Amino acid sequence: MLSNTCKYALRALIYLAKNAGQDRKIGIKKISDDLEIPSPFLGKILQSLAKQRILASTKGPHGGFSLGTEPELISLHEIIHILDGDDFFNTCLIGMGDCHHDGSDSPRCPVHDRFVEIRGEMTQLFQDTTLKTILDDVEKYEGIIRF
Repeated sequence: MLSNTCKYALRALIYLAKNAGQDRKIGIKKISDDLEIPSPFLGKILQSLAKQRILASTKGPHGGFSLGTEPELISLHEIIHILDGDDFFNTCLIGMGDCHHDGSDSPRCPVHDRFVEIRGEMTQLFQDTTLKTILDDVEKYEGIIRF
C-alpha cells in the first residue's frame, strides 16, 4: 500500500529516533548500511524530510541526520503527505482516478461506497499514529526489527 519511498522513510525515522539525539547525528552511510537501503535513494528521501523540518541535517565530516522535531509531533499522515502527496488517501481503489465524494452527482467507482468508510478509518489511523506511537511499540518487536 505504501510506496517504497514511504517505507524507507519510516524505517529511517524510527532508526534515527532510536539512535540519534540532538547532540548526535548519524551519517547517511551508516543509516544506509544498517537498514540495507540504497544510499543515493535514502539520501534523497532524507533531504526531502529535512526540507520540511522533519529531520535536521548537518553537512561535513561530522554531519548527518537527526530528528528535527519531537517524535510525538510527526504523524504517519504527514510523512506520506510530504513524500507521496495525498494520492494515497484519494486515489480510487480500482484505478479509476480520484474517488472521493465532492458533493456532486458525478459518477464514482463501483466500490466507492464500500471503501469510503474504510478509507476514512485508514486516514484517521495515519493521522493519529505518530513516530512516538511506533517507537513505543518497537520494543515489543525487537527480535523482528533490525536496527
